[in-house]
Amino acid sequence: MKIDDIPLRATGLSKSYPFGEVTVQALANVDLEVQRGEFLAVMGPSGSGKSTLLHLLGLLDAPDHGEVVLDGQQTHQLDDDTLTILRREKLGFVFQSFELIPNLSAAENILLPAEINKQRSEGEKRLGNLARRLGIHERLGHRPRQLSGGERQRVALARALINRPAVILADEPTGNLDSRSGALVLEILQRGVREEQWTVIMVTHDPHAALCADRIVFLRDGTICGQSRTSDPGIRTTIERFAGL
Repeated sequence: MKIDDIPLRATGLSKSYPFGEVTVQALANVDLEVQRGEFLAVMGPSGSGKSTLLHLLGLLDAPDHGEVVLDGQQTHQLDDDTLTILRREKLGFVFQSFELIPNLSAAENILLPAEINKQRSEGEKRLGNLARRLGIHERLGHRPRQLSGGERQRVALARALINRPAVILADEPTGNLDSRSGALVLEILQRGVREEQWTVIMVTHDPHAALCADRIVFLRDGTICGQSRTSDPGIRTTIERFAGL
């Protein structure tokens, strides 16, 4: 497989945190590869290391050991400024709580990463088609408080996509949505992976959301304890076995 086909690779990731007089091992020697155009779900019980893994993959925190290679770029020796540039150019983030700026319109929220990246004009050219694709083109002038939860999450997704990232990292993207809005967001992610080769890594506790991915990786006690294609027979039994649900 060519390196171009692997936009994100993690090797030997380990991370510990001090907790009073003890040290808690959040991740222990985790290896992970994600292929371009793949929709990967990460599942596991509370405390399994899902959030820590997402933070390390998103270059928001540094591992104690191991490395993340993002779109062919080794990251372990990069300084903070270079990591910031790489993160905003190569990664798109979608959060459970949307993280929209309340006094900006939907369009302004979406374009913010492009403006920070000094690509405002390029972002404005992409905005119309992207908003129509996500079904929010008639809501671009509205502020977050004027939008439904599903609309806010689609605005957040558009913001994540505006700079055409190599990888989209989604942290419980349906966690604050009703079932209908959540299903729409998942459908958009599936369609983007299928039609435009988006690469998506989604942390979720929801089996229904995980089943929308191509592959599920299961974490427990900071290690990968199993993985499976969602097309495999018996996938629901596998989820029950590994995800602690």
